[in-house]
Amino acid sequence: MASDFSETQDSMNLEELQRKLIVAARTETPSDRVPYAFEKRVMARLTARQSPDELSLWAGALWRAAAPCVGIMLLLTAWSLFGRAGAGAPPDLSQELDNTVLAAVNQEASPDSTW
Repeated sequence: MASDFSETQDSMNLEELQRKLIVAARTETPSDRVPYAFEKRVMARLTARQSPDELSLWAGALWRAAAPCVGIMLLLTAWSLFGRAGAGAPPDLSQELDNTVLAAVNQEASPDSTW
């Protein structure tokens, strides 16, 4: 089976195929079923086809990604609020943030500091 395919492929080249198709098309008489200048309208529509707007593609993808992001945010929020309920009183996050941000300011300056 594979050898038949390779023989057929080798024996028929592109020019011969094109010649056969043109001969077959010339033997057929034009049909009344095809509207006048149909091929010109098709070609005009193909050339007038606009390329997709990349910005709108990105915007659509980001809007579709917004719902899963909101869902993940809600799950993480619930986990952070209710995850420490069994560990006692939850720590004051604002105080922890202040301590972290101002940690460098609160340290005593060393004498050999160049700041």
